[in-house]
Amino acid sequence: MTDYKNLKWIATSSPHIRGNETTRSLMLDVVIAMVPALVAAVIVFGFRALTLTAVSVVACIFWEWLYRKILKKDQTVGDLSAVVTGMLLAFVCPVTLPYWMMILGDAFAILLVKQLYGGIGRNFMNPALAGRAALLACYATAMTTWIDPSAAKAGIVGVGADIVTAATPMAMMKEGGLAAVMETYDLQSMFVGNIGGSLGEVSALALLIGGIYLIARKVITWHIPVAYLGTVAVLTFLFPRGNDPLTFMLYNLLGGGLMLGAFFMATDYVTSPVTSKGRIVFGIGCGLLTVFIRYFGGYPEGVCYSILIMNCTTWLIDKYMRPARFGVVKGEKKEAAKK
Repeated sequence: MTDYKNLKWIATSSPHIRGNETTRSLMLDVVIAMVPALVAAVIVFGFRALTLTAVSVVACIFWEWLYRKILKKDQTVGDLSAVVTGMLLAFVCPVTLPYWMMILGDAFAILLVKQLYGGIGRNFMNPALAGRAALLACYATAMTTWIDPSAAKAGIVGVGADIVTAATPMAMMKEGGLAAVMETYDLQSMFVGNIGGSLGEVSALALLIGGIYLIARKVITWHIPVAYLGTVAVLTFLFPRGNDPLTFMLYNLLGGGLMLGAFFMATDYVTSPVTSKGRIVFGIGCGLLTVFIRYFGGYPEGVCYSILIMNCTTWLIDKYMRPARFGVVKGEKKEAAKK
């Protein structure tokens, strides 16, 4: 029989249930999930998509290493979170963005948004999206210059005078409606990715493959992507800008950074709610804001700012969507609150 009198009880802090996953393993899965989108970007835009992404990743690693080195903190570059931030920030930028601008955006994302608040797990908004917002505010022309991938590829060094610029599908829809974008891009091109836009968001197919991989690996749950994409689908179908609601809905789902945001940005562990109900509310909020910005804002795309705004409400969602403690009856909880 077990000698219970001699057992030692050790009180430790949570979590008490541990799994085999680590921050590094989770981040590695995210990196793997982004590989299809990166391959598609190289095919569509040329090898500058790869070099720009590599520069962004190296810069993020450097800024994180430098910050923690100067402040004499434990190094965290090995957890691969800086790699993920670097890839995501490159994915939401034009392939023609100068390398030095990308490095500045990386510095903003890592130093001011992530490390200044204490590092991974403590930032209140997505670092990559915050870096993109900062670059758009400082270098609007460079951040809104898109090349026509069917005309020429972007050079690895410099932009090149022979680069042909073209409006993105969302910009075309903003200015000329559904008919304008249908004249240039069909749904097959939108799905595969032979369109203009940020280097990592053009191929909906590649992003779907990566998103399904993350869900299958249980790195993310289905709640935010389904709620986000579903909300955009319902609103754009019920309130179309054109005579074909279904086609208008599909162009909105496949265009812009919606797929990238739904699977890779909005699902960030740190800046999204922790409960399933909270994640659904978060996804619906992102979808509502995205459609509102696309319909009524001056900017043709709304994914970046919708997620950043909802990041600021995560604490409120967690507060009101948290489950009741084990053994606590709702009636007793209300009575205790009145006293």
